Amino acid sequence: MKIGDLAHATGTKVETIRFYEKEGLLPAPARTGGNYRDYSGSHLARLSFVRRARDLGFTLDQVRALLALADDREQPCGAVDAVARQHLAQIDQKIADLRALRRELGALISQCGQGAISECRIIEALGPSGDASH
Repeated sequence: MKIGDLAHATGTKVETIRFYEKEGLLPAPARTGGNYRDYSGSHLARLSFVRRARDLGFTLDQVRALLALADDREQPCGAVDAVARQHLAQIDQKIADLRALRRELGALISQCGQGAISECRIIEALGPSGDASH
């Protein structure tokens, strides 16, 4: 199949497919006599794997590691579990950071007196902290 067909089948932009090839996540396809990329079913399966992993928030390095593990079916599943657990810990940290950010922004909003901008606590909090002469 041509790159446009692969893009359509996976919901991936053509530029992203080329990027994944360049990054080694997707092997370079064979070329037709007209020098068009000619993708196979294995490209479709691999790109679908990459897309799903990316949708779950795995980094490119983590996807690369998962692909390497998937390519060596004899390795213990614990290695995959370790990558997934590392990613889950990163997600948990992001959630904690977002909760803290939400509390901070909520506190700023609650201090809003609906007065003039010159008295706005939100604008004040976003500005440089302290006196510029320090």
